[in-house]
Amino acid sequence: MDNIRFTQEHEWLRTETDGRVTVGITDYAQQQLGDIVYIELPRVGQVFESGAEAVVIESVKAAGDIKLPIGGTVLEINGRLAASPEMVNRDPLGEGWLFRIAAQDAAGMKDLMDADAYQEYVTGL
Repeated sequence: MDNIRFTQEHEWLRTETDGRVTVGITDYAQQQLGDIVYIELPRVGQVFESGAEAVVIESVKAAGDIKLPIGGTVLEINGRLAASPEMVNRDPLGEGWLFRIAAQDAAGMKDLMDADAYQEYVTGL
């Protein structure tokens, strides 16, 4: 899991072997949201600055935004989520991924938490 990093806002970013970065939300986040009923994904080709809101997620409990901790251009979205947003609840770190980007500054990911640090962070909440 050396290629995955986590934010304090409960997003994960995984660097793929081809250099793309896959983005999703953590198991903790999906548990806090409850049953996810709608996801608004960005458009392929859309460019985001670091900190920009990229995704809207609605659940039976709440609505929230996913903000990118690094800037980049959207290369691919998980189109299956339009018909099956509950995939994020079932497998947030796998089939429930949200989108992939070409990172403007992938080096910024080193400032995010690794799996152990994130687990410690969540335990303290």
